[in-house]
Amino acid sequence: MIPVYKEDYEYVLVGTFVLIWTNDSFAYLVGKNFGKTKLFERISPKKTIEGFLGGAIAAIIISYLIFIYIDLLPLWAWIMLAVIVSIFGTLGDLVQSKFKRKADVKDSGKIMPGHGGIFDRMDSMLFSSTFVFIFILLLDYVS
Repeated sequence: MIPVYKEDYEYVLVGTFVLIWTNDSFAYLVGKNFGKTKLFERISPKKTIEGFLGGAIAAIIISYLIFIYIDLLPLWAWIMLAVIVSIFGTLGDLVQSKFKRKADVKDSGKIMPGHGGIFDRMDSMLFSSTFVFIFILLLDYVS
């Protein structure tokens, strides 16, 4: 998770969660409805480039709305957070898919059958949160 090391940074944490959920949801919706070009078919056959771009664009749009309501970071920083979450969240999802392929399992758990398991719901967050935290540290250090 992203540690809260300064006052009011819990808003950045919540904003990051919203960006991750937006990216995941819109990547799924756009990919399912418009996806034609496979992203990494060997690892995750249902992921598409169109889905990735749809999730990224939606996250960038939502980052603007977050900026309007949470005036803690500049707009460019929220947009960068959306880009970071989109790229590294997708990579986290692909890494999780690769683990599942290697283990020859469909779901990473039995609590949420058909959804890939609880770990599959959190893989984007687990992978991207490190890079979000590094970005926030760099942003704080430079400013």
